[in-house]
Amino acid sequence: MRKFLDEHFLLTSDTAVLLYHQYASQMPVIDYHNHLSPEQIANNHNFDNITQIWLNGDHYKWRAMRANGVDEYYITGDATDWEKFKKWAETVPYTMRNPLYHWTHLELQRYFDVHELLGPDNAERIYELCNAKLRTPQYSVQNLLRMMNVELLCTTDDPLDSLIHHRRVRESGFEVGVLPAFRPDKAMFADDLTALNTYIDQLAVLVGLNIDDLDGYLAALKSRHDYFAAHGCQVSDHGLDRVYSDDYTEAEVASIFLKIRRKELLSAAETGKFKSKLLFEFALWDHEKGWVQQYHIGALRNNNERLLSALGPDTGFDSIGDFPQSIALSKFLDRLDRSDRLAKTIIYNLNPADNEVFASMTGNFQDGTVAGKVQWGSAWWFLDQKDGMVNQLNTLSNMGLLSRFVGMLTDSRSFLSFPRHEYFRRILCELFAADVQRGELPEDMEWIGKVIQDICYRNVKAYFNFNTL
Repeated sequence: MRKFLDEHFLLTSDTAVLLYHQYASQMPVIDYHNHLSPEQIANNHNFDNITQIWLNGDHYKWRAMRANGVDEYYITGDATDWEKFKKWAETVPYTMRNPLYHWTHLELQRYFDVHELLGPDNAERIYELCNAKLRTPQYSVQNLLRMMNVELLCTTDDPLDSLIHHRRVRESGFEVGVLPAFRPDKAMFADDLTALNTYIDQLAVLVGLNIDDLDGYLAALKSRHDYFAAHGCQVSDHGLDRVYSDDYTEAEVASIFLKIRRKELLSAAETGKFKSKLLFEFALWDHEKGWVQQYHIGALRNNNERLLSALGPDTGFDSIGDFPQSIALSKFLDRLDRSDRLAKTIIYNLNPADNEVFASMTGNFQDGTVAGKVQWGSAWWFLDQKDGMVNQLNTLSNMGLLSRFVGMLTDSRSFLSFPRHEYFRRILCELFAADVQRGELPEDMEWIGKVIQDICYRNVKAYFNFNTL
């Protein structure tokens, strides 16, 4: 019987062990999409306790705690940090076979050298042990990134962001690249006219322009896109229920924008046209600058109105949506490709029923200019677990070139999430090794090892070709 979470975790053969330890494990990490705080990186912040770095903002853990019958007081409420940690420790034993069980203990091992199972009996001791380490200079956020061999990361930033903290990081000489990503979701969210008008007003103040019409709005947003580029940004990102590619005329969208400014209710068709216009313009700007554009598609957000009202968005009440995807996605990519203005693109799906749709769609827009120009991104959010990763890797293998895949990212708000790259790499090595063991791949460890290193690191480095200024 294998010991839980030993050095050969998830590796069931000598071939898998060799591939992971000899080829995958030492590769640097490029984490090209996450939600980390650039301010905390710039300040080289030390967290006072493990609750602050591990539980605050982590809706994965919050959902598990609620499912375990934990009162909201101990999740997002006014309980002390120790009380919240204790409730999480009581929940952990019940997360068996949920990826949280693996992630929790992998993170305790890799960061804190804690090799025992977390539970209510040892919660206080582990809490104090981790806290003592976190308060030392060796556990500042910059050192946590060094600890995980992070070479570069991209945060997720609204167009209104000053990017001052990215500039501070760059000027500090910190060797890990910290670059912004342009995330303009709020700029096109015409579903809430009050919020959108507030956003437009804030943008007008920021750029020093009156925004009275669509052209003025696009000019103001373009100036922010240019500003991001001047501060090292080379990536955009969009969180969408579906890709918007509705037909529209310029006159129609100009009229719709005036209605937005007058706060006149829009029809569903008008909302779709407005979003389609903006999404297309963003993609053109990305192509002009040689950026990589990312589309995270398929979340059904804010399902629980009662708790949304009490706690706000991004607190654990989103789920997988079942939106139609293929026709709109094809239309959007083709419209850009027709004029040869399709940037390097990564698409991520949240609904596993769309795996084959997304994997096959990428093949329609490869043009030989870049290896893997259009990528089907790693298993995302609810699919970011062992089965989801294996399914994504197998489907991509069947319908594309896994060897050209740009690999894993954390998509996390926590500085303790980087062992997810290790988790992915172990799964990847096990997958290749199993094929070798069955005689489905040749026992060419040198070539397979190279492919694994490419997927873990070299592909993403070549694909993004980051310039950290």
